[in-house]
Amino acid sequence: MKKPIVSFLFLIFFSISISQVFSGEILNKTFTKEEIKMMKDTKAIIQTRLGDIVIAFFPEAAPNHVNNFIELADKGFYDGTIFHRIIPGFMIQGGDPNSKDQDRNRHGIGGPGYSVKAEFNDKSHKRGILSMARSAHPDSAGSQFFICVSDAPHLDGQYTVFGEVTSGIDTVDKIVSQQRDKRDNPLERIEMTVKVITPNSK
Repeated sequence: MKKPIVSFLFLIFFSISISQVFSGEILNKTFTKEEIKMMKDTKAIIQTRLGDIVIAFFPEAAPNHVNNFIELADKGFYDGTIFHRIIPGFMIQGGDPNSKDQDRNRHGIGGPGYSVKAEFNDKSHKRGILSMARSAHPDSAGSQFFICVSDAPHLDGQYTVFGEVTSGIDTVDKIVSQQRDKRDNPLERIEMTVKVITPNSK
């Protein structure tokens, strides 16, 4: 009886538009050991009205996804976006620029105008894991991400894990517990501001 539930969650979770995904280039850079170390030593803080979430990255497993998230955050891309999909027992999803708009019908189909090549790895989708949302095509991730609130091993090897929550998992639990509509969109907006903390930050 569990398989139909998993399949249903799978469908409603990853509903990013194909037309958006292939509207630009697919990022696939090569990074030096020094760049990997710099990303490894970099943290991100997702600030919300319900509390902060501190993220550590896995650049050795998914350097392009980590670099993409850091660059978007540095530009303020995520500021003012919301966690537009929350599913108890599964995950919280955010990172869609369309979610800055009040029109919920547009939430979940936006992106940065390009995609990132898949970097599937052996990191498991455990509670607190940060991973990248995508559509059916493996190389279709852009800006939308999700944080697991429970272990989700059925996603392993199919979505790119690129970080984990090191502090603030209680905030994740608060977010996923908010009231939501039939599309799993929170009834009250949960906006975020993402700050990047590098070794050189003061």
